[in-house]
Amino acid sequence: MAKTSLGSLLARVGLDWFIIALLSMIGLAKLWPGPGIQEGPLSLSSLANVGVSLIFFFYGLRLNFDQLKAGLRNYRLHLVIHLTTFVVFPAVLLAVRSLLMTPDTELLWLGIFYVAALPSTVSSSVVMVSIAGGNIPAAIFNASISSLIGVFITPLWMSFLLSSTNGQYDLSSVIGKLTLQVIVPVVLGLLLNRRLGWFAERHKAKLRYFDQVTILMIVYTAFCESFSLNLFAKYSVSDLIKLAALLLSLFFLIFGFITLLSRLFNFSREDRITALFCGSKKSLIQGSVMANVLFPATIAGVVLLPIMIYHALQLIVASIIAQGMAHRQLQKAEAVQK
Repeated sequence: MAKTSLGSLLARVGLDWFIIALLSMIGLAKLWPGPGIQEGPLSLSSLANVGVSLIFFFYGLRLNFDQLKAGLRNYRLHLVIHLTTFVVFPAVLLAVRSLLMTPDTELLWLGIFYVAALPSTVSSSVVMVSIAGGNIPAAIFNASISSLIGVFITPLWMSFLLSSTNGQYDLSSVIGKLTLQVIVPVVLGLLLNRRLGWFAERHKAKLRYFDQVTILMIVYTAFCESFSLNLFAKYSVSDLIKLAALLLSLFFLIFGFITLLSRLFNFSREDRITALFCGSKKSLIQGSVMANVLFPATIAGVVLLPIMIYHALQLIVASIIAQGMAHRQLQKAEAVQK
């Protein structure tokens, strides 16, 4: 009974086994980095790359053309979500760059900006919209499109930052690699949706575990490289607390901005909820995948740290907000019935 109560309590605040496993991977990489830095066709990093392509193939397999066409109609909602995700987020970080970045925090700053440049997450956005009572078809459409747009927009933003830092960044090569690893599997899955889509839907829960295990492998190998080079030695606990506070502030700033835009456009309650959760969240899956292509393996662990923290914070905060919205709506419905 106690275990069940503890599990329910953790679920209510957005915590689950995956966040605990992410933290465990960091600890394992610190204690046992050897397997993560090995190279070869059967190394963990190679297996993770294969896993990534399979993740996006099954993701495409769950999509269908009818859903995508139906989602095109609500263009104002789409505009708010994608402009916030790909323009407002990075612009806010660039505006405060001179205040936050120092020679000692350059890698962490790179990771923070990387968070801002990433696309929205898919599964948890849809879940939060569902809990709060939002527009679920629009959430599925926008989260899905965001992942595809991110393959091109995220490297573009990072090319701006990395080129100004070291002058060496091959944008066409990066987009080419991401297209092969992400877009091609998604398109292949989409084309096979009518024949094999039932398989992806039937095994959706198992495939989610496959996604998470693949991400854990990527995180482990990335942190193994960084720990082997002692890159975390200059960061203290207080630095990490400040980082978490900054990311949490960024989340609430964007959340407030979307609230104002939603009122300006006079969105319905359902569309406002969808805009809030799809526009304020960032994808750990895409972040992990792109980090392998965008950054040298030696610094990937440090760069991934902010998106891991943001992922945990957005789940906790968004879960609390979504449940609060659902509770208030239920109270209103009960008051009307009385």
